[in-house]
Amino acid sequence: MINFDLNRMLYTLSPNEHDEETIRSKLESHPEVRFVSFTGVDMAGHNTDEKIPVRAFLKDMTKLLGEGVQTDGSSVALPTIADLSNARVDIMPDPDVNWYVEYNFDNRDYDTGLPTGTLRIPSFLRHNGERMVGSRTFLKDSINRFKAGFAGILQENPYVFEHIGGVNSYEDIEELMLTNATELEFWVKTPDDRADRNQLSIAQELKEQYWKRVTGPVGTAMEQTLEILDHYGFEVEMGHKEVGGVKAKMGNSGNFDHIMEQLEIDWKYADPMQAADNESQVKNIVRDVFRMNNLEVTFRAKPMIGVAGSGEHTHFGLAAKLKDGSVINLFEPSDRENEFMSPVGFGALMGILRNYEKLNPIVSPTHDAFQRLKPGYEAPICIVTSLGVDHRTPSRNRTILIGLVRDLKNPMSTRFELRSPNPHTNSYLIIGAAYMVMLDGICAALSAGKTPAELEASISKRYGEEDFYLDTNREYRSERNIYTDYTREEREKLFGQPPANVWQCFSAWGSGCFDPEAVSIISGGDETGTMILRSYREQMILKWSMEYHDRYIENTMDYLRGCVKLHDDETNEYDSGNWREIVELRDLIGKELNGRASLLMQARKAIEAEDFGELSRLEILIEEKLEDLRMVYNKYRRNMF
Repeated sequence: MINFDLNRMLYTLSPNEHDEETIRSKLESHPEVRFVSFTGVDMAGHNTDEKIPVRAFLKDMTKLLGEGVQTDGSSVALPTIADLSNARVDIMPDPDVNWYVEYNFDNRDYDTGLPTGTLRIPSFLRHNGERMVGSRTFLKDSINRFKAGFAGILQENPYVFEHIGGVNSYEDIEELMLTNATELEFWVKTPDDRADRNQLSIAQELKEQYWKRVTGPVGTAMEQTLEILDHYGFEVEMGHKEVGGVKAKMGNSGNFDHIMEQLEIDWKYADPMQAADNESQVKNIVRDVFRMNNLEVTFRAKPMIGVAGSGEHTHFGLAAKLKDGSVINLFEPSDRENEFMSPVGFGALMGILRNYEKLNPIVSPTHDAFQRLKPGYEAPICIVTSLGVDHRTPSRNRTILIGLVRDLKNPMSTRFELRSPNPHTNSYLIIGAAYMVMLDGICAALSAGKTPAELEASISKRYGEEDFYLDTNREYRSERNIYTDYTREEREKLFGQPPANVWQCFSAWGSGCFDPEAVSIISGGDETGTMILRSYREQMILKWSMEYHDRYIENTMDYLRGCVKLHDDETNEYDSGNWREIVELRDLIGKELNGRASLLMQARKAIEAEDFGELSRLEILIEEKLEDLRMVYNKYRRNMF
C-alpha cells in the first residue's frame, strides 16, 4: 500500500546532472536517499549492489566517481577472466546514462517518512585495472563497432540513398541513432499457492485471461507500478494481462487468494545502453511493488510446463539525425507504398536470419528458456520472418522468429521485433550481438548493390534457390502459421532444426569447446569481445549443468514421488494397466535397481564427469519420458472417483 508522497521522492539523475555539485545538492535535499550503489553486470547477468552510505560517498565522491569501487573478482561471474589468483575487479560508474534511485518500501526513513532510497549507478567492470569487461562493456563496444562499420559502408555505397526516404547523401547525416525497447512479461502469484496446471491450461486455451480487467491486489500492484514507473520517466505505454492465468478466489477473510496471473508492461524505446539499463530497473521496481502488495513475481521463461511462458520481445530500430535537425528512419524505403524496406532494412533483417544460430546461445542459454520454446505457445522455434501479405498490409504473424513492424501512417515506427528472448535473456549481450549480425547483412546487401525489390526476392527465396547471401537449402520468409500450416518435418527442412537444449545451442560457438572464429561476426574479431563471449559461454554451461544437478533433478524426483497409486480395485484392468505403465516410466526415470542406473542417476554422473554431450543426450531422453509419464498419469487420475 502506498501511504507516502510520491511527489517528494527523487527518482532519476540524468547524464547532465552527474557533476559533483549537482549530485551533492540532490542527495542533500533528499535525505531519504541513504545509500549509493555501483551496479555492474557480470556474465551471468547478475547486478552488483555494493551499498555505500551517502555520508561516505559524499566525502570521497571525487575518488569514487573517478576510480570506482573494488570488488573481489571471485564473487562475480567472470570465468576465464577473473579467478582466485587474478581477482581484482573495479566497478566503474557510467556517466552517460540515467542513474536511478531504488526504494525499499519495507524500510521507512524516520525523519521524512519516505521509503529508504539507494542511488543505483550503472557501471562497467574493469579487470586488473586495465581491461573493461562484462555485459555493459560488450554492448558499448558493439555499438561503437556497428556505427563505425555502418558509416563506412554507407559512404562506400552512395546508391543506397536513392532507396531511403528523407535523406539524399551521407553528408546530410549528423548522427546515427540506434533504438531499442523490450516488452516485459511475468507471472504473479500469492505466496505458497500451488497452481492447478489443468485449470491454467484450460483458461489459456479459452483466452479467459487475455486483456481481461485487472482486479484485486494484482490490479492495485499493477496500477501502483505504472504510476511509479512514470515518475522515473520510463514513459509507460501500457500494462495488461497476458494469456496465462486463472481467476482469483476471495477467501473467508475477504482477501483474494489462489492468485496466478500473467502480466505484461511496455514502455518507450531508448538508445541501446539506456534500454538495457531501463529493463533492469523496471524488473526491480515490479518485484518491489508487487511484494509490497504481498504478491510474488517470477521472471522465469517457463514457470510451469504446459502453460504459456514469459517472453521479452526485443525491438530494434535504426535512424539518423540530419544536419537540418530532422530525424529519419533508415529502415524506411523511399517508395513505402510499393516497398517493405530500404536496402539497409533488408540487409539488417537478413543478417539476423542468416546468423541467428550464433545469436541463439545468448537468447536461450538456460534449461528454462528451452522449456518455453515449444510449438503452440506463441513462442518462436523457427528461423523465419514475416513482412506482410503485401506492401500496404503490415504483418501480424505471431508464429515467426522476427517480424517487421510497420505503420503506414508513421514512418518512424518501422523496426524489427525479435520474439525469442525471455526475461532472463541478457539484454546487453543480445542487443550488442544483434546489431553486429545486422551489420554483416547490411554490408553484404550494400556491397552487392542490391535494390529493395532484389532483396525482397532474396528473403522470399524458395528452398534450393541460390542467393548472394542467404543459404541455398533454407527458406526465410513465410506469411503462414508456422505451427499449423507446416509439419515438423517441413519446418525443420525449410527453416532449420532448432537445438533441443543449452549444449546443442552453444555448439554454434564450437563443437565441444569455444571457437573464436565461430563468434567472429558477433565479436567483430575484437580480443575483448571474444574474451567476454568465451567467459559467457563458460558461465552459462556451468549454470546449465549445476541447475540440472541441484534443481531440475530434485524437482523431477518430487514429481515422480507425487505420481502415487490411487486405485484399490485390482480387477479393473484399465486402471491397473495404466498404473503398470506409470510404474515402469517412473522407475526408468528415477529408480535405482541392481544392475541398472536410472536416467537421473546417469545424468548426475555425466555432470560430475563434465561429459556435457552425454548430459545433453540424457536431458532430451528424460524430457521425452517425463512427457509420456505426464500423459499417462493424467489419463489414470481422470478415471478416479
